[in-house]
Amino acid sequence: MNDLLPALLRLGDPLAAHVLLSSSAIGLGTLIALPLAIWASRSANVARIALGFASLIQTIPALALLALFFPLLLALRSVFGEGLPTLGFLPALLALTLYALLPILRNAVTARANMDPGVLEAADGVGMTAWQKLRLVEAPLAAPYIMAGIRTASVWTIGAATLATTIGQPSLGDPIFAGLQTQNWVLVLAGCIASAGLAMIADALLGLVERGFACRKKSLIWIGLGIALAGIATAGITSRDTGGRGTVVIGAKNFSEQFILARLIGQNLQDAGYLVEYREGLGSAVIHGALTSGAIDVYVDYAGTIWANEMKLGDNLPRQRMIDAITQWEQKSTGTLVLGDLGFENAYTFVMNGDRAQQLGVRSLTDLAPVSRNLIVGGDVEFFERPEWRAVKQAYGLNFAQIRNYTATFMYNALQSGQSDVIAAFSSDGRIAADRLTVLQDPKHALPAYDALLLITPKRAHEERFINALKPLIGAISVEKMREANYEVDRNDNKLSPQAAAKKLAESLNTAP
Repeated sequence: MNDLLPALLRLGDPLAAHVLLSSSAIGLGTLIALPLAIWASRSANVARIALGFASLIQTIPALALLALFFPLLLALRSVFGEGLPTLGFLPALLALTLYALLPILRNAVTARANMDPGVLEAADGVGMTAWQKLRLVEAPLAAPYIMAGIRTASVWTIGAATLATTIGQPSLGDPIFAGLQTQNWVLVLAGCIASAGLAMIADALLGLVERGFACRKKSLIWIGLGIALAGIATAGITSRDTGGRGTVVIGAKNFSEQFILARLIGQNLQDAGYLVEYREGLGSAVIHGALTSGAIDVYVDYAGTIWANEMKLGDNLPRQRMIDAITQWEQKSTGTLVLGDLGFENAYTFVMNGDRAQQLGVRSLTDLAPVSRNLIVGGDVEFFERPEWRAVKQAYGLNFAQIRNYTATFMYNALQSGQSDVIAAFSSDGRIAADRLTVLQDPKHALPAYDALLLITPKRAHEERFINALKPLIGAISVEKMREANYEVDRNDNKLSPQAAAKKLAESLNTAP
């Protein structure tokens, strides 16, 4: 825990981004909810529809709601032009705004419905116009209840905003997700403490405003709002804006190898004079579309993933023929440049504890099939929805007693603790050798090759300086080197950060452009 304070002090940039995102979503949600509440208070049908829609949004998991805005905005680019962002702030803002609507809208509608009819009749009796009645009677009476809804929405939104990391928006989710993947619990704790602290501060300040409305004390209202606005302004000033000309956005999926490779790419580009920023924790369904749309500039993907997920092909070609086919397809279909393979393969591979495999007499997927009905299989959060899983099941007739999803790191913990008997691991993971796991052979070649490919967005496909900065990485990384770097980040003792592991890997490769 001695590292906790330094970890908290390093959260300045994600904290500022989190404040700006959350406050923008709460502000926009309030601007939408209040006029809607006024309309709803005048029409029972509008009230039912508005509250029903807001309630429906709440039933959608926040992570799914955030992810759904990526394909939606991607589709809208054809209408509004290439300038419409598909990752980062805009989709996160829209999703979180919807998430904030219900408590504000419900409290506002409820406050108006429960007002004393005598007071409203008195306002009509003295000849007040509809605007005067709203401004002088309804709004002051409803204000404390509306502020209570805004407080609830703020706490929800600040918590949900940590998930914005998954669609490329910097937030306090960055340290949480990175820490979970690398088992850096200090980093996870720092992100959680910062997020919880921010929610508590926001709730306290908005509570001060609520008390001011309830007690008719303007001083409390201005103090609460003043401190809150000062904090938001400070976040805006201190938040780094690295999205200008010359800045490269490097994408990464949600496991250690991707974090390391993103930093390795970043080091080469920084040496070539580029400013870089990272969009990490992106899923396979998002990251390729983000590259082709220009939301990110470069990332590493795997041949089998593109072959199955993007090209929708099920037959498996020899390694080089598959890479050539992918290169040609990307160029013709998306304009993406496949610069080349990095020199190693990170394939899906099924593994078991050595003793367990020996006990069951399992050395291949063929041996696994007859006993699978009594076993539990684990995989990363997307594996069991991928075409590769369907291909393996069909080829070998696998029928497990139970399927469990884990983050990439926790799969190995589940195997060691007996929570899973088999896991779909990654062949370049250093923990396979370190934990003495048995790799099950794939004699029918149901799983395609997974060579690591360096992909460049169409917008930079002809940028010579950019390409020359990355060419030294092509064919330079052996699977042994990658396993070593991965293990440096994933092991339980004396672990390195992805940045440090990337620097160490670069030194061993001597790939300076």
